[in-house]
Amino acid sequence: MEALISAVLGDLVSRSISIMVKKCREQATTETTAEADLQRLHQLLLRISAVVEEAEGRRVTNRRMIRQVSMMIKQLFRGYYLLDSFNCRKKKTDDDEVSHSSFAQSKFNPAKRFRRLSSNTEIESMVIGRDSGKELKQVIVVLESMVADMKEFAIFLMSYPRMYRQPYSSYLFVDKCMFGRQMEREEAISFLLQAEPNGNLGVLPIIGPGLIGKSTFVEHVCDDERVRKHFSLILFYSRNNLKEESLTTFIDNCVIKHQNIASDEERSLVVIELLGDVDEGEWKRLLHTSQRCMTHGSKIIITCRSEKVVSFGTTKAIKLNCLSKEAYWYFFKMLVFGSTDPEDLPPKLTSLAMELALEMRGSFIFAHVFATLLRENLNDRFLCKLLGVARAYAQKNSLVLDEYPKDDMSRYAWSIDDNLQGPEDRTLFRIQHSQQKGLDAHDEVPRITLMDLLSGTLSTMPQGKFEVLSWRSLIPPYYSYIYACELLRHNNTTP
Repeated sequence: MEALISAVLGDLVSRSISIMVKKCREQATTETTAEADLQRLHQLLLRISAVVEEAEGRRVTNRRMIRQVSMMIKQLFRGYYLLDSFNCRKKKTDDDEVSHSSFAQSKFNPAKRFRRLSSNTEIESMVIGRDSGKELKQVIVVLESMVADMKEFAIFLMSYPRMYRQPYSSYLFVDKCMFGRQMEREEAISFLLQAEPNGNLGVLPIIGPGLIGKSTFVEHVCDDERVRKHFSLILFYSRNNLKEESLTTFIDNCVIKHQNIASDEERSLVVIELLGDVDEGEWKRLLHTSQRCMTHGSKIIITCRSEKVVSFGTTKAIKLNCLSKEAYWYFFKMLVFGSTDPEDLPPKLTSLAMELALEMRGSFIFAHVFATLLRENLNDRFLCKLLGVARAYAQKNSLVLDEYPKDDMSRYAWSIDDNLQGPEDRTLFRIQHSQQKGLDAHDEVPRITLMDLLSGTLSTMPQGKFEVLSWRSLIPPYYSYIYACELLRHNNTTP
């Protein structure tokens, strides 16, 4: 009987050891494969980055090539996001293994005989790792197919002339250049320079939610040298709607953005920026009148939040959406870390920054404000504090807040004053509405900034209703974005 029990136990031990050895080999193979995939991904990203940078430095007019470059940029951001995620996770895992090893060697460790892999957290991490591994392989396949077709694309690319530009990906210029809309801009410029069939008046609709960058986009299109040479006059109209506008009053309410007196042609470009909705009947009436008065070759750009204006266009509308999480992380990373590679930073710092980028939901204003705060105080503790504020902001506004909220919806924000103890003592503000002011109104902007509220540097906390300058853009049209706020709670006072 004892011999039988001994044989059974021996067999069980032998099988257990075989299973453990097999799992160790599989894990080692998986880690080796993942490491090779990451190296391959890095090589592919470098090759495609070079082609994208070359494309952005040339005046590409072919729409199919523009779309192809847009696809490259999308996959480029996706690849860099995965690369940063894997590197961050790998460093954290290595640090944890060192920590766990030290803990296991201690004679005071009562649990050193138990496998920690049974915890729910680690099982979840393994599942996430497998999903990320699949995505990594998918991205590599897509990038390899792009690289395979790159030779022919590069030959066509060389036929287009170069243009002077500042590289948007450079950390020295990322906050002074329009980010992520290069190919859409070339598409808009291509439409403006092309002649319309039968001498019709060309209309390009540009739609997107508030604060997404429509005004910035149009400004960069109109500032292009090719557009300024093509049109003798560029007019800008900004009103709530076109209601009761005759051609005379419409022209009187326009601002001259550019005038080329030396031009032989009298083509005009009219930019209509609508803050509110527009009646289709009013639009047709104004368009019919404009067609009789505007010279052949003239164009109209109309920007609006409503998708109703899509039907007003004579070409496909350009829709400006929020940046993808991958593109937004690339943008935020450059603002915060500059030229420093995230791989050279502490993994916790990079991980927290990536979480913060997700919580900001694509907001350009929050990206600039938080990046400015972090550059002055870049450490884990302060980053955790900002992350807590961003999460609390999103949670408090979850019922009324989309990625880009409507102006008529109230929102909430917290102060993170270091002098206050605990989240229950934070100051709560309601953001009632927002507005943007141009260069001519810069003297009228409030002195209190959103960074003052978030950093707690104000000597005296404002009371009641007040205005704050959330952000002043460093690129055309140099808008100042202002929040109208109301104090709701301070020092444990119930709202």
